[in-house]
Formats: sequence, C-alpha cells, structure tokens
Amino acid sequence: MFSKLPTLLLLLFLTITVVPASSQDNHGHLSFVFNGFKSGDLDLDGLAQITSNGLLRLTNDTKQKAGHAFFPKPVTFKATPNGTVSSFSTTFVFAIRSEYATLSGHGIVFVIAPTRSMPGALPSQYLGLFNESNNGNSTNRVVGVELDTIQSSEFKDINANHVGIDINDLTSATSLPAMYFDEKKGGFTNLSLISGKPMKVWVEYDAVKKQMNVTLAPAKAVKPQKPLLSLTKDLSPIIKDTMYIGFSSATGSVISNHYVLGWSFKINREAQELPNLPRVGPKPKSKLLTIGLPVICSSLVALAILSLVLIIRRRRKYAEVLEDWEVEYGPHRYRYKDLYTATEGFKDKNLLGRGGFGKVYKGVLPSKTEIAVKRISHESRQGMREFVAEIATLGRLRHRNVLPLLGYCRGKGELLLVYDYMPNGSLDKYLYNNPKTTLNWHQRFGVIKGVASGLCYLHHQWEQVVIHRDVKASNVLVDSELNGRLGDFGLARLYDHGTDPQTTRIVGTFGYLAPEHTRTGKATTSSDVFAFGAFLLEVACGRRPIEGRGTSEEELVLVDWVFSYWSKGRIIEAMDVNLIESDSVVSEEEIELVLKLGLLCSHSEPGVRPSMSQVVYVLERDVPLPDLSTMGLTAEGVDDYAMSMAFFPQVLSSSSSSMAESLLSGGR
Repeated sequence: MFSKLPTLLLLLFLTITVVPASSQDNHGHLSFVFNGFKSGDLDLDGLAQITSNGLLRLTNDTKQKAGHAFFPKPVTFKATPNGTVSSFSTTFVFAIRSEYATLSGHGIVFVIAPTRSMPGALPSQYLGLFNESNNGNSTNRVVGVELDTIQSSEFKDINANHVGIDINDLTSATSLPAMYFDEKKGGFTNLSLISGKPMKVWVEYDAVKKQMNVTLAPAKAVKPQKPLLSLTKDLSPIIKDTMYIGFSSATGSVISNHYVLGWSFKINREAQELPNLPRVGPKPKSKLLTIGLPVICSSLVALAILSLVLIIRRRRKYAEVLEDWEVEYGPHRYRYKDLYTATEGFKDKNLLGRGGFGKVYKGVLPSKTEIAVKRISHESRQGMREFVAEIATLGRLRHRNVLPLLGYCRGKGELLLVYDYMPNGSLDKYLYNNPKTTLNWHQRFGVIKGVASGLCYLHHQWEQVVIHRDVKASNVLVDSELNGRLGDFGLARLYDHGTDPQTTRIVGTFGYLAPEHTRTGKATTSSDVFAFGAFLLEVACGRRPIEGRGTSEEELVLVDWVFSYWSKGRIIEAMDVNLIESDSVVSEEEIELVLKLGLLCSHSEPGVRPSMSQVVYVLERDVPLPDLSTMGLTAEGVDDYAMSMAFFPQVLSSSSSSMAESLLSGGR
C-alpha cells in the first residue's frame, strides 16, 4: 500500500551506525543520543516496532490501534524531591507517510508521562494518550507536544496540520499551524506534516523563565532563531520527580505510518544535534548532465508512457478519455479490474444496499483494506453532473464526521465511487422496523453532535459553502467507534461565502424538504437546517419524518406529531419507546433538548431557524436553547410544512419506500 521510504531516509540509516549513546553528568542527570535505533534500546508496545534498517515505526497498516515507544529508564526531572523541574531539552527527527496524498490518519506526540504505558488510552483522535473519561483530568500528570494531522472539533483543533502543547488534555494549551521561521525570508513558512519528508523538532523548557518552546523545521535546516510555540507555565506541579519520556501515535480509518529517525535528550543542557542527513543523489555535475540529460530522459520516458497509455486505451474499449475536471478534482483513480476483483465481480453476496442512485458493494483490496464501492450506470438519474459534484466535493473535504471519498473509476459505461467501508452501516437500520440492534441514547446523542459538527463544517468552515441537500438518517454512516459520518454528496452544491446559491431545482427526499424549497426550488443552508431538524426528530423518536400507508392522520407527519406533544407540555413522551425499554441510562434533559431543537430547526420560516454553528453551540451547551414559545412556533407554523405536501400528491398515497424512490432518494 505504501511506497518505500524515500532514498533520503534509507541512506541515512544505511550509512550511520545505529548506536545509542546515553550517560549521566556529575549531578546524575541523564542524557542520550539515538542516531537510529536497534532492538532493545526502547520499551515498545502496541504497533510500535524497530525496522530492520533502524527506524522507529510507531504505527503500521492496522487501523484503530495505538503504538508507544519510551526510553526504558526513568528521567530525574527534579534535583530535590518535590522541588522545581529542571531545565531540559530534546530534539528528534520524524516523518509521517500517509496512504493518500491529501488524506491522513492521526498524528504523533512527544510525551512526558508517569509510566511507560498509557492505561485505557484510545487510538484515533485520542492519539493513544487518553480516553473519553480521563481526557482533561489533572491526575494524568502528562505533558505532550502533538504533531496533529486531523482536525478534531471536540478538542477545538485549529486545523488538520498543527503543532500544540498539551497539558493533561488533548485540547492544547497553545497551538499553531505547522510552520518554521525562515531566516532568508524573514518570516514563517508553512510545512505539511503528512508530506512524508523528514522534519526536526526541538522541545526546550527553561526552569528559570518557566517557559516551554517548541521549534519545527525541515530535517536539513539549522535550528530557526524563533520558536513556533512558546508557553509560559510552571511544570513543577505537573511533572513528578521522575518521569518517562517517549512517543505515542495512533491510527484511524485512514492509514498513516509514523516514523522517528533519531532522538536526543539532556537535562540542564541543550540536547545534542542529530547528524545531518546525507546528500540525495550524485554530486553536482555540469549543466548538460544536471539539466539537459534529465530533460531528455524525462521526455523519452513521457513519450514512452504516453504511447503505452494510448495502446492500452485503444485495447480497452470501455476506458474513457481523462477529462479536464478529473485532473483538477480527482482523488485517487482506481483501475476497474482492481475494483472488480475486490468485490468478487460485484456478486450479490457482497451487496450492502441499494438506493435511487445505484448499488453499493463491499470490497477488499489486496492490501486487506475494506472498501465500499458505489456502482452507478451512465443512464442513472444521478448522471454525470451529480457524479462530478460528488468527486469535486468529497475529494477535497476533510472532517472526521464527513465520509471521505477515497477514489473513483470510470469504465464499461459505469461510474464507481470508492469509500471507506463502514461495518456498522447507515444509521436508519438502527431506528426503524424493530431493529435487532438499537443505539442507546448516549450513542444517538454522540451521532447527532457529530453530524451537526460535520454539517457546520460544510456550511461555515470550509473554503466554500456546501449545501448537502439530502441530510437524513440513511445518509449517515456509523463507523467502528459509533461516530456519525455524513455521506452521499451526489446532490451537493457549492457556492462562495457571501453569495447566494443559484440552484432552482427541487431535489432531495420527501419529508426532509423545507417548505420554501418546495415552493421556489432554491436550496440554501437554511433548507439543510430544516432537513437536520427532521433528522433530529427522526433519531430521538425512532420514526420516519413521513409515515406510510396505514398511519393515522395525526401521526402522518412527524414534526406535527412532536409539536402536538410540545403544545400539551409533554414533549418527552414523543421519545423512541426503544429508549424507554432499554436498560441504559436515558437523559431526559438531553432528549427534550434534541426534540425542541428539532422543532426549532423545522420552523416554517427560514429566518427563525438557527444556523448550524448555533446548533452546535446549543448541543454543546455553550448557549441555551431559546424558549420555543417566543420563536413563533405555532400550529400554523408547522401546518405550513403539511401544506407543502400538496406539491407531491402522488406521494401521499404511497408507502414510505416508494416516497423515497419517487423523490430521488440517495441513501446508501
């Protein structure tokens, strides 16, 4: 799956003797230098291992696991028992190799901890350090410097490429995007942590100033004059007399390999610099050899490749010409043969489900990576325009609650989209038709907050505004950690912030369409909020927004049904009976909040509905939910929604399944 490390890394450890040097000064202060590693030098657990050429590899191709590597001896940080922390300095060189150029797993952390193990620590966003219950506890006594490559909203990460100082908590005490101070330019220059290139980090603590500095630079660069991060804080209450130092990393749904090339540490002195990396390639030669020959060779190779491609395309009649938009937007392009093999020829036994846009199959690549392949014919209702929209959108979006598009394929008159396989399937199968397995309230509330965070990212935090236009339970996938991931962007539309969307076509799924959308055909972020309101009621009540044949009139429309309970002051009685019958703890306060927020988001007037950023604040309890009686929520208000059904008289006499198909349902 991964290419081998660049020649730069291999040459480093083939030419440098892997010998650790550790010693103590006259005061017993420990110092060491690792110019590479060998078996037995470090205490390893989880996925961590030493490679045959002396690299410390913290993770491998296994998903949802953590790896730790610690110096085996405890470090004495205080000269006297219970005294103040001594000054210390460490430097190390690392490299992160991601499975995909623009998608990454989670990052790496330099750790100072009381023990060499991290009991109860979780992978993914917890980076192998903490878990949901102990994150933020002062009893952790952990100091870390994170090099994070995923933006986790619950930890208030600033972006998906940042450096932070963590004190007992993955919500960093201070953080900045990954950069280094370039002396020539006189300013900071950006670095990509997942570029695969080796980079050097300096972590220094001044006991007199009570200040920790973190500096980042390319591996070959000299130490910049200005640090990237600086935190003034006395570490004496946090760091014990003796502590262990090392590294922690974790994998998520996208595979990344995390390497440490060299490491040095010293108490009360500046850590020893690691040897410079050897030169890549031959020594400088004449311009004819360095410029002319490579150009000629490259031209010949390009000509040979072009000829080979033309021959192959001529033989494969089903293969199509690469179009301009694919060059601009396309993520990884898979071969049809590889996807055909992965799904065993798209056999029915691998069929995961079907929707208005096509069938979805489970597949397994030669690397053992499990994928979901959405198979669409060129004659389908989704068509090329929606296919391009999904490629262009999902190929660039990055958020833990948005299902990433791994790649695509075009061939044999078909369009194929490749996603991460979600073993738990879509959320709707846990809500309807007396499911064998249901989610407890804590799990449902987590899914709700996750989808809200993902939709907020689409509306407010990405470079453009993304209107999803089909938010519903069947388009929310549940990953192995029971996080909700919003998927199926086949109907999505983009526009620049500060402008108005120009869509005038009614698309979506009946029951989730805002009244103004059915009247004007114009989809907005507010119409997405309306659909999210229906989704909130759907999850809390365990019912579809519009029930099918055989349902009484007062129970036909879910928002009307919930409103009737609210108007009687008994809104909690609208909750899913499966939650009442379960043995798990149910927070009636949270359920009431979700039901009322669902009614507010489903208000007939777009101007009354909250934005998704406001929804997130309400769900996180950062702001209180407004009093619904003051927001114009009346029987007439919700009746406007029922009136909008008159636009679709054929649906009123149909079953719930035919409703979805007749209105372009895109559920996976």
